[in-house]
Amino acid sequence: MLFTKQRLFFTALLCFGLFLGSSLKAQFTMNSDSAFKAGSPNSGRLWGYVFGDYYYKAHSDPLVRGGSDQYSGVPEKRNAFAFRRIYLGYDYNISKKFSTELLLAAEDNFVLTALNGATTTTGDLLSDNKLTFYIKLANIRWKNIWKNTDLVVGQVITPSFGLLTDKIWSYRSIERTIADIRRTPSFDLGVTLQGRFDDEGNYGYNLMVGNGASARPENDKFKWFYGDVYAMFFNKKLVFDLYADYQRLDWEDGFHHVRNMVKGFVAYNTPNVTVGVEAFINNGKNDVVGVNGTVKDTTDAKAVGISTYIHGNIIKNKLSFFARFDTYNPDTKYDNVAFTKYIALTSNYEPNNKEEFITAGLDFTPVKNVHIMPNIWYNKYTAQQSANLNTDHDLVYRATVYYVFGK
Repeated sequence: MLFTKQRLFFTALLCFGLFLGSSLKAQFTMNSDSAFKAGSPNSGRLWGYVFGDYYYKAHSDPLVRGGSDQYSGVPEKRNAFAFRRIYLGYDYNISKKFSTELLLAAEDNFVLTALNGATTTTGDLLSDNKLTFYIKLANIRWKNIWKNTDLVVGQVITPSFGLLTDKIWSYRSIERTIADIRRTPSFDLGVTLQGRFDDEGNYGYNLMVGNGASARPENDKFKWFYGDVYAMFFNKKLVFDLYADYQRLDWEDGFHHVRNMVKGFVAYNTPNVTVGVEAFINNGKNDVVGVNGTVKDTTDAKAVGISTYIHGNIIKNKLSFFARFDTYNPDTKYDNVAFTKYIALTSNYEPNNKEEFITAGLDFTPVKNVHIMPNIWYNKYTAQQSANLNTDHDLVYRATVYYVFGK
């Protein structure tokens, strides 16, 4: 009797599963990608992309500088196959007015080896160094809350670079933008307005207030404020963008630790060739500690960075090229006389070394959305201490593969 009841239960469960599967299949067939793009209610799409490399570390800086750079601390002559990003996303139209997105990401799976032999991990690695997903985006969008303006609530792309400048650079699969390298938040949990001043989208703005903690829980009482305005001319070929942010990192009587970035961007962007320049000034109030023997003093810092790049077609839709040069000074107020070294209070702005970054390569596209890109990755370090003007570099040769699905 018990056996008969179990059989009936599992048979009913199987029938329900088959019915649910057929219903989902029918719904998926009915909701085409064109329906999703048109904003049709109850339409969605699954999408994603992946990029990774075979890399060879040809030279390694013996002082292990570079902080959170991709290959800082990777030993010389190491070669490996490595994923650097895996995205899996789902976008869904609830109605004509409301849509939502969910994005899972796994990124930067490097195990770093220090000079003393100690190893650390970077990116989204478990305790056993296996790559894993985390929730990068999860938000709801209220379209046209007023004319040409959307309200987005949740974990969302910030105005810093992901909405415009990263897209024009086009080669995140090779390297982050110069502000992204310094870990200016590319996504955050908060509220944002994304708007246009005209129907054509030639002029617009993005405003946001968020935790400033990206995917991590808020751990202080301060919020990060983001603002961005842009303008496009000559059929959107000439692009200007101005971005600023502000966050209190610590605010006590007698000690104010504040971060404030201003960033400008200009590009000439066409289907055949793109030239871009992006530059930032990051003001850190009470952001570094100057050290001279037993004397320590907290001082302000000003970091500046400039990135210039070009990319374009060699054979249309088949072969392209890209090249980029960045220069970065983590502290223009560095004082060699008063202090022998500085200690950063903001880890992504290590103050003791200037950097120059170069990348260049080819982009072979055998079919749409598949890219094979041989390239070089080079980062030079120059110490700012007068007693140790040491210069060295990291050099990596790579074959990068990048592919997109569902878009």
